[in-house]
Amino acid sequence: MRVTVQCHCGAVRLSAELRQDIAKAARCTCSFCRGRQAANVSASYDTLQIEKGAEALRLYQFGTMKAEHYFCGTCGLYTHHRRFSDPTEVGLNIGLIEGTNIAALEPLVWHDGGDRGSP
Repeated sequence: MRVTVQCHCGAVRLSAELRQDIAKAARCTCSFCRGRQAANVSASYDTLQIEKGAEALRLYQFGTMKAEHYFCGTCGLYTHHRRFSDPTEVGLNIGLIEGTNIAALEPLVWHDGGDRGSP
């Protein structure tokens, strides 16, 4: 299933093909994900298309510098990240996927993100 993600201010819009049903969305226990509290769902990295606002995207990395966490430089919302555990996957912020009712997905599971180091 192809989904569209848009940040709060509309500066960034992207789409990708999910690798799993949206009901499989989860949260991660790593230090960064715990802090941002944004549940995500897996998509194939090679299907990711930045449709609008590539210049507005900002990158944050920490610890091993392997994961790539992207957010809108205007409104600050996390949009997606390239996974540490599998760089062929991208995690999409389910709160920004058009038409998603997050409350209907609760309770979300937590995946052990391990300790990848602190910023």
